[in-house]
Amino acid sequence: MKTHKLAIYDMDRTVTFTGTYTGFLIHVALHLAPWRLVLLPLVPLVMLAYVLRLIPRQTLKEVNQALMIGRQVERAKLMPHIESFADKVIGGNLRKGAVEQIARDRADGYTLVLATASYRLYVTSIAQRLGFDAVIATDHINQDLPYVRARIAGENCYDMGKLRMIKAWMAAQAIDRSMAHIRAYSDHVSDAPMLEFADEAFAANPHQPLAKLAIERGWARVDWD
Repeated sequence: MKTHKLAIYDMDRTVTFTGTYTGFLIHVALHLAPWRLVLLPLVPLVMLAYVLRLIPRQTLKEVNQALMIGRQVERAKLMPHIESFADKVIGGNLRKGAVEQIARDRADGYTLVLATASYRLYVTSIAQRLGFDAVIATDHINQDLPYVRARIAGENCYDMGKLRMIKAWMAAQAIDRSMAHIRAYSDHVSDAPMLEFADEAFAANPHQPLAKLAIERGWARVDWD
């Protein structure tokens, strides 16, 4: 008999309609340092450098944060804007079907885990509002310091890195994989390792590569639009 039931959700474009990372940076810049919006045209250039494989995804996120928020910002100054951004996401960027599925999984006794490449810095506030039990996300260096640096600690929670972080979280919670039943939901093919790891894999609002892979692997498809 399985002793643990986990429902693991990706966030951006799975639970939400659109990604939250760029929106978060702009939201904070607008409210904390509006002058930084003049640097916004540089963000696509940084993205181009990533697409051309001149920089890794981790550097992409660090540079964009430094541009739009700053290399080092007091956490106390950020918190009101983190909370208002979470309210904004809850108020207008959630898929109704995803919210309903989260409620069903909770009613079925699943531990709800939000696993996302977005920053824990703001994801935690969103997860709390949605009733998640745990967050697995990209961390900043020195989470315990009174300021936030534009540097990522450890891995970006993406692709195989996300799966490694899920396994590490399970180990920290003393959850044996053989004793756990896992449901996993994602919209993007980069989460194929997480979906493979699950007992029940759901391609949720999948983009074309994941939709194709889901057919090949026999994964269920759900559309929450």
